[in-house]
Amino acid sequence: MIIGVPKEIKKDEYRVALVPGGVRSLVRAGHQVLIEQGAGVGSGISDQDYRAVGAQIVPTPEEVFARAEMILKVKEPLPPEYPLLREGQILFTYLHLAASPSLTQALLERQVIGIAYETVRDRNGTLPLLTPMSEIAGRMAIQEGAKFLEKEYGGRGVLLSGVPGVLPGEIVIIGGGVVGTNAAKMAIGIGATVTLLDINLQRLRYLDDLFGARIRTLASSEHHIAEMVSQADVIIGAALIPGARTPHLITREMLRLMRPGTVIVDVSIDQGGTAETSRPTSHSDPVFVLDGIVHYCVTNIPGAVARTSTLALTNATLPYVLQLAQKGYRQALLDDPFFAEGLNLYRGQVTHPAVAEATGHTYMPVEKVLTQA
Repeated sequence: MIIGVPKEIKKDEYRVALVPGGVRSLVRAGHQVLIEQGAGVGSGISDQDYRAVGAQIVPTPEEVFARAEMILKVKEPLPPEYPLLREGQILFTYLHLAASPSLTQALLERQVIGIAYETVRDRNGTLPLLTPMSEIAGRMAIQEGAKFLEKEYGGRGVLLSGVPGVLPGEIVIIGGGVVGTNAAKMAIGIGATVTLLDINLQRLRYLDDLFGARIRTLASSEHHIAEMVSQADVIIGAALIPGARTPHLITREMLRLMRPGTVIVDVSIDQGGTAETSRPTSHSDPVFVLDGIVHYCVTNIPGAVARTSTLALTNATLPYVLQLAQKGYRQALLDDPFFAEGLNLYRGQVTHPAVAEATGHTYMPVEKVLTQA
């Protein structure tokens, strides 16, 4: 198979979808790898690093897309890339389609085979290709929240750790999944007071056992969220429904309950955001202030630590890339029904129920499209 890796064009995105070690594995297995010139520079990987393990460096994205049977990316395609995709081409990347009907429609029109990192599951029911970026995003959420809590950025001017004689700051985390758990680890580490809310009581029991008295857990409800955000210095939006649009758990009305300068770090923004008032931002322009509340809504938080993120992501994705290359997409997905949950689009049809519901399209079961002639 011919595998193509274009340079990411999303604003402030420095990750790359394949490292030299992955190229080596694919080339040794008999596949051809095309890397767009400069694709790895943002992650500290040179074109020569790729050449040394057998990749072919090509000068333009047009050539990568034109020649490759499978396109590996980190982030979803942007409008300049839509015309470069072609019918039957495999697109393996983070897609986040539920929050973007326009992207969904464009990819349906291009008749691609869209496999989304964020909906692939494993036998334990976890999301193995989303997990490494969620771990990074959760940890970074506390760093970013602490920074934008500083007065010069419009924050309350609170040091989250506190100092002797002064109470620490209050962090409220909405969602106890991978993002929320990693945010809690960082928040505990700096000495903040941490409250974590989730609708899953079994998950709250697990987190209570994990962290003990170092955090407070609370069953998530509109009442409890409103109560806790009114006391918070930093709020981490970490809710996730795999493949679906994130429900707005923080309403516009709740902003009026918050103290001016409170910071919302909405990690869920890729799927629409935990806060009703959130809108996508970038690393070069990360925050906006609405009703006195600082909103940090960067859609590619892990891109700020591109080298760490690239290595963590490709550690997870490479086994799946090898399956697709060795077996072809159809057999690879038929052999592994958990991998098949990653198939969101198939030649003009939506094959993930949550994406279909969020974007208003008819749902076509994966099993049906994979077994049809």
